[in-house]
Amino acid sequence: MQERLIMTQEDVRRALARVAHEILERNRGTDDLIIVGIHTRGVYLARRLAANLMEFEGVEVPVATLDISFYRDDLRARAPSKIQPTDIPMGIQDKRVILVDDVLYTGRTVRAALDALVDFGRPAQVQLAILLDRGHRELPIRADYVGQNLPTAIGERVKVRLIETDGIDEVALVIDDEIEEEELFEDLDLEEDDDE
Repeated sequence: MQERLIMTQEDVRRALARVAHEILERNRGTDDLIIVGIHTRGVYLARRLAANLMEFEGVEVPVATLDISFYRDDLRARAPSKIQPTDIPMGIQDKRVILVDDVLYTGRTVRAALDALVDFGRPAQVQLAILLDRGHRELPIRADYVGQNLPTAIGERVKVRLIETDGIDEVALVIDDEIEEEELFEDLDLEEDDDE
């Protein structure tokens, strides 16, 4: 296995600052906003987004945490995971919720999170903020805010490391040794050119 660094600590910082600005612009401020982080890394990213909003606007946006373990559609296929606390003390009824996670892949985690959210009320709107979108959606889910898009092959893995959990901020692409790395990144360059 090989790893290729995709985002450095500075890249992560800049991406979160940009996403925070986009949230402010789209919502015309912070009124009625609640940021909800999906355990585990989504919680830390949600807190950082709230800190950015505080820095930019001088307003404290509430942050909540959400565990989706019991809402997943693959409970039987997955190894049991540690249940994390869901903490939404302020309620989400008629609020604009910014749902935060680290990687958007198939969309199944976000679907589970949406199911979990409605148990706490009916938000006026749910927006999705993601650090990294790697494609390969299985459900019709799209992020409103994306730190970085990264076209990947299905067999590849994306590893997000954050200071709070891993001691460093970075995102790496884990490449199987059988995949020709040069060929893979030529394809990524073509994808990037198409987006411009």
